[in-house]
Amino acid sequence: MLDSSDPRWVDPDVVRAAQRGDTLALNEVLDRLTPYVERVCGPIALDSGSDAAQDTLIAVMRALPTLRDPVALVGWVRAIAVREAVRHARRDARHRGSSDDLLERVPAPGDPTLAADVRDVLERLTPEHRAVLVLRDLEGFDEAATAEVLNLPEGTIKSRLHRARGRFRKEWGS
Repeated sequence: MLDSSDPRWVDPDVVRAAQRGDTLALNEVLDRLTPYVERVCGPIALDSGSDAAQDTLIAVMRALPTLRDPVALVGWVRAIAVREAVRHARRDARHRGSSDDLLERVPAPGDPTLAADVRDVLERLTPEHRAVLVLRDLEGFDEAATAEVLNLPEGTIKSRLHRARGRFRKEWGS
């Protein structure tokens, strides 16, 4: 059973009212979605997670009238959030260098200055690998659902997931 803190609990009638321009309804929809959007964007976009979440909510606000089925709200928002988070992560990677460049700057294994935490390891993965890990391991999606959200073939998801998990394990152990 869903509780009122779950974004899927948004009443379809409230979504329809927001689609018709009801400002209070739109605020309720966005308030309900914000924690979920932040939870999806943060681990993918890292330092730009809040920017990606904000861009997601702006995109949702602007495109909400085009949503055909209010019951599909959360899935639709999830796809937008992942897209925005990956876009921000790619932009950040271009500004600081590629993931491989980042890996070369990481202290050697055994260096006492190296703090082994999840964020540090995630930062060394590509945005595409972070997106697959977030959807599969944090959101609990299966390969088919992950493939649908990322608009990729299931085989691509399986191979990215395998590479992402392997890279994560390798970097975590460093």
